[in-house]
Amino acid sequence: MPKSARAAAQSPKENRLLAAMPDADYQALLPMLERVPMPLGQAVYESGGPQGFVYFPTSSIVSLLYVLADGATAEIAVTGNDGLVGIALFMGGETTPSRAVVQSAGNGYRLRASVLKKEFERGGALQHLLLRYTQALITQMTQTAVCNRHHSVDQQLCRWLLLTLDRLPGNQLVMTQELIANMLGVRREGVTEAAGKLQEAGLIEYSRGKITVVDRERLEKRVCECYAVVKREYDRLLPSLAEVEALNT
Repeated sequence: MPKSARAAAQSPKENRLLAAMPDADYQALLPMLERVPMPLGQAVYESGGPQGFVYFPTSSIVSLLYVLADGATAEIAVTGNDGLVGIALFMGGETTPSRAVVQSAGNGYRLRASVLKKEFERGGALQHLLLRYTQALITQMTQTAVCNRHHSVDQQLCRWLLLTLDRLPGNQLVMTQELIANMLGVRREGVTEAAGKLQEAGLIEYSRGKITVVDRERLEKRVCECYAVVKREYDRLLPSLAEVEALNT
C-alpha cells in the first residue's frame, strides 16, 4: 500500500464523530489525538476507576458492561467508529459503575480528558455533537434493557449482530459463543442454540469463533423492533456516513 494510502487509512476521521466535527474544532484537537492499538479484551476503563482519556474507536469495537458481584456480566451498549468511550468525563460524573472492554480488536485514538473537557466547556458545535451522541447512546442502553427483558435469545442475538456489524467495515465477526453469552447475559447453551437456528436458516455461517453474516436482509427481518429503534435514533441525531464523507471532500 502506498504511504499516502496508509496515512489515509489511519486517519482519525475513520471515526465518524471526529469526522463530523467542524474543521476548526478538529484541527485544534488533531495534534493531541494519539493513535493507539485496542487489543481484544483490553479494559479501557474499570467500574468506578479513573478515566484519564476519552477514546475514539476507528476499527475496534468496545462493549460497555455491567459486572455483578458474582462475576456475571451483561452488555448495556456497544461503541465503535460511530462514537466515543468516556462520556462521563464531559457529563460531569468523572467515573461510571460500568466497565468498558474491547470486544473486537482494532485501533482508535485517545485524547486526554482535560483537553476534551476544556473543548466541551467552550460550547458550540462540538458540545452539541457530543450531547447528541450521548442521547443516542442512552437510547441504545435503554432499548438493550427492554430487549433483554422481553425478547428471545434469538432476537437478542440478531440485534447484537446487526449493531456490531454497523460498526465494522465487513460482514465477519471474530467472536466466541462464550463471549457472546457474556455480552448478552445469557447461558452459553442459549447462544449455541440461537446461532444454530440462524445458521440452519442460511443467515449466518459460524466456524471456529468466526461469524459471517451471509444474508443481512433476512437477518433484519428476523430481528426484534429494538434494532430499528436504536438505528433510527442514531440516524436522527448524528450525521450519516454519506454526510460525513461529503464534509471531508
